[in-house]
Amino acid sequence: MDVLKFQYPVFLHGLWGVVLLILFFVWVSRNKEKLLRQFGHLEMMRKMMPGYSKTRVAWKSALFIMGYIFLITALADPQMGTKLEEVKREGVDIVTALDVSLSMQAEDIAPNRLEKAKHEISKLIDILQGDRIGMVAFAGMAHVQCPLTLDYSAAKLFLRMMDTDLIPQPGTALADAIKKSIKMFNQKERKHKVLILITDGESHEGDVEKAAEEAAKEGIVIYTIGLGSARGVPIPVYDNSGKRAGFKKDRDGNVVTTKLDASILQKIAFLTNGKYYISSGGETELTEIYKEVNKMDKKNLTSKQFTQYEDRYQVFAVIALLFFILEMLIPVRNKKLEVL
Repeated sequence: MDVLKFQYPVFLHGLWGVVLLILFFVWVSRNKEKLLRQFGHLEMMRKMMPGYSKTRVAWKSALFIMGYIFLITALADPQMGTKLEEVKREGVDIVTALDVSLSMQAEDIAPNRLEKAKHEISKLIDILQGDRIGMVAFAGMAHVQCPLTLDYSAAKLFLRMMDTDLIPQPGTALADAIKKSIKMFNQKERKHKVLILITDGESHEGDVEKAAEEAAKEGIVIYTIGLGSARGVPIPVYDNSGKRAGFKKDRDGNVVTTKLDASILQKIAFLTNGKYYISSGGETELTEIYKEVNKMDKKNLTSKQFTQYEDRYQVFAVIALLFFILEMLIPVRNKKLEVL
């Protein structure tokens, strides 16, 4: 089914001018009648103007307004999604598994751990060269946020949606995140697979080592990035308006702190022939990882078909021109009656 969208929808505000045009033409018509009444009886004055037609004037006004509507629509650049394409490139499959647990709100990395991670993933997407990218979000459980795709714009859209309220179940299910990521890759292949695990690694749940060993058997190389500092920092809590309401506390009223647990992340990387990185202010971790990925063998990749919108403003511009031409061709007076 074709979908109509506008490249420059701001121009559609010009359609408010239709109301002004209607009011203007009504005012002109009434003003003419008012002037005629000044010279005599209205019906007598009309008989003295043979060939004059109010219907023709109304038609001319209507045609001008229709031309104006189509002209404004053309300026907004209407586009119709009618062309489907399949993207084919050469690269590897990369899945980023991002921790969205509450501890990722800690501000030991500016502005906080989660926003820093999202910014780095966005930069990674910018430098991809034909590789498919997919995303997994996890806290106390994991779910696929974005399937493997070559549509980098769509991937960034899904990335922006990732937040600490995305998964209500608390915790850090590293094992589940790895298992969900494994299922995203082609099970028939044993290479061309990369998983980038970004987390503070704290309070991890499940048998993480077993999950990492399973990933290694599937030919998945896992690179881990640790976010945060080794010393404990408090976790900010925000109210519904987005303002800080204090820090997370336990049942006894003590402030809860969070710190980076690097040991488990190092072990995951070791078990899958990957590498462990600690997040830095220079944001070079994902760039370094992608350099490693580029050394891998590439494969031919295809992505799902996507809709490419095509401009249709030309049609609306031509219709607008036809309305304006018709308006000019219709005379106010009937010339035959004038001759008679």
